[in-house]
Amino acid sequence: MWTRFSRALATCVDLLLPPACLLCGQPLTSKKPFCSTCLAGMMPLGPAHCPCCAQPYPTGSSNHLCGTCLRRPPAFSVVHAARIYQGVTKEAILRLKYRNQLTLAKPLGQFLGQTVIQGREAFLPHCIVPVPLHPRRLRKRGYNQACEIARPLARQLEVPLDIRLLQRIRHTPPQQELPAASRRSNLRNAFTLTSSAAELSILLVDDVMTTGETVRECSRTLRAGGATEVQVAVFGRA
Repeated sequence: MWTRFSRALATCVDLLLPPACLLCGQPLTSKKPFCSTCLAGMMPLGPAHCPCCAQPYPTGSSNHLCGTCLRRPPAFSVVHAARIYQGVTKEAILRLKYRNQLTLAKPLGQFLGQTVIQGREAFLPHCIVPVPLHPRRLRKRGYNQACEIARPLARQLEVPLDIRLLQRIRHTPPQQELPAASRRSNLRNAFTLTSSAAELSILLVDDVMTTGETVRECSRTLRAGGATEVQVAVFGRA
């Protein structure tokens, strides 16, 4: 009875408010969140990238370690990046992050889940940990975009989401406002753990990765707290 009513209600809603692309508003003929044009504009990570931090290379199909990972081996073992941070992907992340378009979090998280599942190495973490915001910034924004992306990802992987383990204790200027040389020192000792991470394998989630200093510092903190392995999942990789 309830199932029939729900289906009838959904049909009425679709007739009155036909589905539209979450980004461009183009009417959709299916229940996909984006139109074919916007989907085509979300460029996946190509074969030419660092096998550790997923930094894209401009040409070819090389998969050697980048200079940064060679000079400063990170505490994480690999980065799963769903899309290149440009064009439609960049627009989607900016809308989620700064324009309160929270409806984007579910499809972005699901796309990221597909990327993790299709990763070269099977990885089933004990928990999923989103990169935290400082409480002051969280109060101002009202939500943590990394956490919102991590929720559907956690459901897809059937892995617990832990939003308390990793906390940000220093309020620092946004990374994108700083030159690359200052980003590392800006985050030094900015994170802490509320409990031990001993013997845990962890999937750390963020919306975008540019220089990588944020996930590097978060991973360092998790490994220092006893985590056996940290892998990173980001929707956009610059």
